[in-house]
Amino acid sequence: MAIDAEISCMEDVRADEAILREGKPCGRVAVLSDRAVSVGVGVPDSTPYLARAHALGLPVVRRETGGTGLLHAPGDLAWTLVLPRADPRVGRDYVRAYARLGRSVVRFLDSEGVSASWEPPPGLRDDYCLFGSRGSVLHAGNRILGGAAQHLTARALLHHGILPRSIDRVALSRIFGARLVDGWNQLSGLEDLGLIASPRVLARRLAGFLAEEIAPS
Repeated sequence: MAIDAEISCMEDVRADEAILREGKPCGRVAVLSDRAVSVGVGVPDSTPYLARAHALGLPVVRRETGGTGLLHAPGDLAWTLVLPRADPRVGRDYVRAYARLGRSVVRFLDSEGVSASWEPPPGLRDDYCLFGSRGSVLHAGNRILGGAAQHLTARALLHHGILPRSIDRVALSRIFGARLVDGWNQLSGLEDLGLIASPRVLARRLAGFLAEEIAPS
């Protein structure tokens, strides 16, 4: 189980791509060190919010996984699960298996006193990944806490997600659009839910649950 104490969003994405190429069961947790916007593989370079991110001096990092845009900030927890394609835990239904593949995150949050579950996304707008209409998002009560994305190769499945430390609604509005101001109020960060331990401590705790998840079934 790998824990990267402080790495940039770009370094985090590249690390995920490296373990996906290896194709072995692997889990990792990273504490992000910078502000950046990540985008899914299918997002065109001409997408307006990417121009706004560049104008604000934010790096734009392209993921191999799906989904659209996300704003990352220092202290966010990025978690990753890689399983060989033939592993029965992947299954034919992997595109609908967010609850199964992300149950270690739910168990981690439960251990911290936060009840969470993977639910259908709100379908407010596709530009912002957690407001889209595909996959699932992580709910804590009536707030959206995080999300996940996937990429399947001939060898393995990459399933990774994000738990934000806090929510910068001003920056989100500047990048993705002020008309979603009501939507931004649906978001929650870990600190909003009372998880005020240092990101490094929370990363170690989350890594313990991921380690159990990748243990041989």
